[in-house]
Amino acid sequence: MSRLAVRAGWLLSLDRQVGNHRNGGVLIEDGRIVEVGPDVRPRGAELIDVPDGILIPGFVDSHRHVWEAAHRHVLTGSLDSAPQPPSDPEQVYRATLVGLLGSLEAGVTTVVDHVDLPPEYLEAVTQAHRDGGVRTVLATEPDTPTPDLPPDTTAAAALPGSADAASAWQAARRRGARIHTHLGSDPSHRGQAAALARAGLLGPDVTVAHPVHLDSTDFAAIGSAGGSVAVAAQAEMAAGLGNPPMQEMIDHGVGIGLAVGSERFAPPDLFAAMRAAISVQHAVHFDLKLAGKGGLPSLMTTRDVIRYATVGGAVAAGLGETCGSITPGKAADLVVLRTDLPNIHPINDPIGAVVWGMDTFNVGWVLVGGRRMVEDGGLVSPVAVPVSEGSR
Repeated sequence: MSRLAVRAGWLLSLDRQVGNHRNGGVLIEDGRIVEVGPDVRPRGAELIDVPDGILIPGFVDSHRHVWEAAHRHVLTGSLDSAPQPPSDPEQVYRATLVGLLGSLEAGVTTVVDHVDLPPEYLEAVTQAHRDGGVRTVLATEPDTPTPDLPPDTTAAAALPGSADAASAWQAARRRGARIHTHLGSDPSHRGQAAALARAGLLGPDVTVAHPVHLDSTDFAAIGSAGGSVAVAAQAEMAAGLGNPPMQEMIDHGVGIGLAVGSERFAPPDLFAAMRAAISVQHAVHFDLKLAGKGGLPSLMTTRDVIRYATVGGAVAAGLGETCGSITPGKAADLVVLRTDLPNIHPINDPIGAVVWGMDTFNVGWVLVGGRRMVEDGGLVSPVAVPVSEGSR
């Protein structure tokens, strides 16, 4: 039995029953959390002790086209139109692996990879998931043969968001696969989620990505069905889709996860995603206030948005029982954030510091299933990081 203890100056469990603690810790056995709280003792376990650190659950990226790391920051096309993949599957492997390793360095321990590539690339993508060390969900299109998946990878279905695709949705459910769909990236998509509900297709096993142009009837349908959305606010705005309607999602009780979407438009971290999401909602609030409107919605809090980046993302990924919070019985997917840097001093509120002040260089330690993937701010990778000849 392997045993590891992690202690930090602040423990933010994101589990309402466990709570948050000053000087808290976690005891891990065989990759699972067995004890959480202010009085955890190593009791012979190996110890990671960061007295000035903030211990949080690993971030969950609820929707990304990971291989598009090959096209980082080019800002071309739209989120619904993937760029041309490299002709060589080895290049897709390298791009996917780099995307996943970049996620680890940013404190993201779970990634939903929405694969929109021809079948001949899927083996390379799967091998990158196997080598990357991240907990992943591999969402593939219907009738795509899926290679044997790594232990920490779950299969899901990437399906069209139309009631015309009912047979594909039903087939996915018969396989027990969670459904991930692009819906809302274009104004023509308004009303389609409501149509899916009328067809009996929406449910708690559905995650809608890029719901920018859905309307109140759509969000009411998703919320009533217990479904989730994956909001990639930074990518959606940079790609010209528009501002995600955060307030309508909140008003209708929709489960919200945050996402990168594509590295063509956004960095591979959820610090930026949290700030984009909370800023959009705050901007709407203040626009209404300046217009003299009454009955204003409450401002989204840092506690709301950090939950979207962890607990909400885990639910949107279909892994709510596995990760997303520091809870006994869940996988030990953990991040220790450094506070010994001037960018977040003083720590008046640790959650506010994480959301508003921190960035990827504050990530000190990352564990996935109790395995150290980042240590002292450096990547601990079982494979060599791919580097192109031109960047050496």
